[in-house]
Amino acid sequence: MRHAKWIVAATFFALAACGSITSYGGGGGGGGGGGGGGPSGQIVVGNILFRSGHNGTQNPAVDTVAVGSTVTWTWTATGTTSHSVQSTAAPSFENSAIESGNGKTYAVTFNTAGTYQYDCAVHGSAMRGTIVVR
Repeated sequence: MRHAKWIVAATFFALAACGSITSYGGGGGGGGGGGGGGPSGQIVVGNILFRSGHNGTQNPAVDTVAVGSTVTWTWTATGTTSHSVQSTAAPSFENSAIESGNGKTYAVTFNTAGTYQYDCAVHGSAMRGTIVVR
């Protein structure tokens, strides 16, 4: 089952003034959740792709979440290829570090409604996605 490969980031309790909370992780952890708003988003960072765990859309991965939800990107089957999550337009969120290796995670809690565009700093528009926060 493909869901077994996802690693869910822990729930975040602090709110950032800029409207999002970010977290880096090496995997592990249980639980997880979408803050106070709704379902969390799960996005697979694969070998030159972003894929929505919710609806399977890919390059662009498109997810809609409620205000207060946490979206987690998980590096899966990436081998030694480096990737990142990089906000590309306003409204924006904090960018991830460039990472390689399976099981890496990056999470953002979206506390402000809007349409957030992102791509990979290494691969540009070959890897892209959209988070719609309502």
